[in-house]
Amino acid sequence: MYGENVCPNTQDPSDLPALGTLVVDTGRGDRVGEFRGVAGARWSLRPVGGGIEWEAEPRRVRPALLMEQLRARTARLNARSRGEVL
Repeated sequence: MYGENVCPNTQDPSDLPALGTLVVDTGRGDRVGEFRGVAGARWSLRPVGGGIEWEAEPRRVRPALLMEQLRARTARLNARSRGEVL
């Protein structure tokens, strides 16, 4: 998998992603989330399409690959079609 041997994010924390940008939290098993803002020294992320937010260390967050974005959005739509989420 892509994130197994990737170096942590070394970008300057002042280069924040735009709100809603899909990113991967490598500190939580490559979990994909939407960037929601800054919470102290950490970034606030939430699952694609809504849900409970979590905080991530900025150095462990990287932009989501197109494949990862598609996988996260498809999973959300499939869950919605099954009636699991609104």
